[in-house]
Amino acid sequence: MATATTTLADLAQPVHQQLQQYRVQQIQAVLTLLDEGNTVPFIARYRKERTGTLDEVAIRDIEDEAHRLQKLNQRRQDVLKLITEQGKLTPQLKQQLVQATALQQVEDLYLPYKQKRRTKATVAREAGLTPLAKWLLTFPASGLDARARTFIAADRGLTDLDAVWAGVHEILAETFSEQAAFREWIRRYTWQHGELTSKLKRGAEDEQQVYATYYDFHQALKQLPPYRVLALNRGEREKVLTVGIAVDPTSILQYGHFRLVGQHRGPAVAKITAAFADAYKRFLGPAIERELRRQLTDTAAAHAIQVFGNNLYHLLMQAPLKGKVVMGFDPAYRTGCKLAIMDANGRFLAKQVIYPHKPASAKQRAAAGPAFKRLLDQYHVEMIAIGNGTASRESEEFVSEILKTLDHPVYYVIVNEAGASVYSASANARAEFADLHVEERSAVSIGRRLQDPLAELIKVDPKAIGVGQYQHDVPEKALDEQLDRVVETAVNQVGVNVNTASPELLTHISGLTATTAQNIVTYRNDHGAFANRQALKKVPRLGPKAYQQAVGFLRIIAGSDPLDNTDIHPESYAAARKLLTAFHATPQDVGSPQLKHPLAQLNRSQWAQQLDLGTATLADILDGLQKPGRDLRDSMPAPLLRQDVLTMADLKPGMELQGTVRNVVDFGAFVDIGVKQDGLVHISQLADHYVSDPSTVVTIGDIVTVWVLSVDEQRQRIQLTMRQDHQA
Repeated sequence: MATATTTLADLAQPVHQQLQQYRVQQIQAVLTLLDEGNTVPFIARYRKERTGTLDEVAIRDIEDEAHRLQKLNQRRQDVLKLITEQGKLTPQLKQQLVQATALQQVEDLYLPYKQKRRTKATVAREAGLTPLAKWLLTFPASGLDARARTFIAADRGLTDLDAVWAGVHEILAETFSEQAAFREWIRRYTWQHGELTSKLKRGAEDEQQVYATYYDFHQALKQLPPYRVLALNRGEREKVLTVGIAVDPTSILQYGHFRLVGQHRGPAVAKITAAFADAYKRFLGPAIERELRRQLTDTAAAHAIQVFGNNLYHLLMQAPLKGKVVMGFDPAYRTGCKLAIMDANGRFLAKQVIYPHKPASAKQRAAAGPAFKRLLDQYHVEMIAIGNGTASRESEEFVSEILKTLDHPVYYVIVNEAGASVYSASANARAEFADLHVEERSAVSIGRRLQDPLAELIKVDPKAIGVGQYQHDVPEKALDEQLDRVVETAVNQVGVNVNTASPELLTHISGLTATTAQNIVTYRNDHGAFANRQALKKVPRLGPKAYQQAVGFLRIIAGSDPLDNTDIHPESYAAARKLLTAFHATPQDVGSPQLKHPLAQLNRSQWAQQLDLGTATLADILDGLQKPGRDLRDSMPAPLLRQDVLTMADLKPGMELQGTVRNVVDFGAFVDIGVKQDGLVHISQLADHYVSDPSTVVTIGDIVTVWVLSVDEQRQRIQLTMRQDHQA
């Protein structure tokens, strides 16, 4: 049995019992590497031979299971100690605790020994009725009342026969409710046969009929989709719904009779079955309902967190719009539209406020067009990023009309501005743009989101981005942990230019902390750009371990060593240089056409042996030599560029459009088709075949072809389909 001080590596075998899709050697390697202080991105990228090329998801699975087992072991040790101190630990109970594989089993076994508040059963035991209760369980053939009369004692509150039997009843009911075997069976039976039910709470008001679907609702527990569990919980929390679990108790009572009574006959049977029925009604039933609802909620919350994380990953991994001068356009009515110009590297150049919409005066509106056009011409703007908030569509119409008058092509993109205002008011934004107003900083953020979504969105609390469902109904700590993991994975898969990256971006690099990230930026500002990766060792508090974990994900563009602009780790530079020498090349030839062909044709197994490398590591070195500065996001769908605008009135059933997926939820996907309201592609309309999970078909940022099914202008709802057979 593992102890509370067990290292992760010591748990390889029990982890394998739960995660048999991975070999025990892989699990052992992952846990050993984690024990050694390696990060998940580093293990996934640079220790592929040791793990058998497991990716971040698999490594996280193994890490999470090991931590679960650590918590289980800790609790098991605590319970063993507590029961031992009571002098009640039997060999059988110890074995049951040792063999428990879930925390719930440990808690069930501990329940009879757990210190609890005074109950009626406690009072009855203190009155001396435990011997009578135990005797009753021997099923005596007669003499029950006669034996019970010997326990009457007014000074202990046992004034008559009814009081004695009432006390025995309480002892039995509490004893039955604390038996682990009963709880496990009833829990399993309720899960298999129970339903979650809801009704409109008496006197409740639901004016918008948000919860109308659940006014008289029931569904089998094991069939409930996660989003429905969270919706019911919210309705209950807002005091609109009454929610509970319904299950026919007949089989449960029969089970209790079978386990407690069996073939016995006699006068004790009625008292024992009555005690069990009461135990189920007062203790077991409500406790199991709480446990199962908590289990449903935990499962639903975990799923919602996973959906949010998956959406966030794809949002962060959207293709950047490189090398373009961009205008960020933050729409508004009364306060005017804030414009900000960024050069091709994201450097802020200029700002202006225009008033193209009412309630601005006619004079202000007339001046807006020429002012806007002057900015486009003066800074040679190539792309306009329009925020999708208030006045977005009116601003889109304004921009579209101006673009039609130009003699050269300029395009616009509708950008999700969620969280831009949160960032703009933050201390980081104030430090970066102390001279700008909050709204002007927001325009910069919107523009930069188009140029490099990852670098800009990283500055925003992920929860403020809002690409999920019910994210406000899940445990904040668990959500934060998952989103931090997603951000870490995305940032390290892409890598960063260490000479331009913000402290916020560097913080998410493997091995770096907020302090070391800031130290890198401070050192860069004080000493100039880093010429090579080796120079990073001079950064204060960036020790050997942190350097090892981080350096492969930090790029030096146009530095003294071309290998520093690849994701080849410096520990593999010697092997990379041997390869280059063998092909009569130098590091300056990295990425050249004449080098790509021979590297693509070489015998990998032969060279892996010759260089004493694993084949996976060799494959990564070859990729790095052929594709320096590679960016995974370049293979993602490019933003959908527009020059003209649609309104809901333009939409007709059957119309074919292209759109950008903005959000993916359990019941479908929301697609921006260029009108004010995103359209919904219901899960049943995502494909010509059955779809159980929308994320297997679409992800955020995808450019998709859709057809209009219906338009409800009054309710501002657009129904779309992606089915090729929609006209069939």
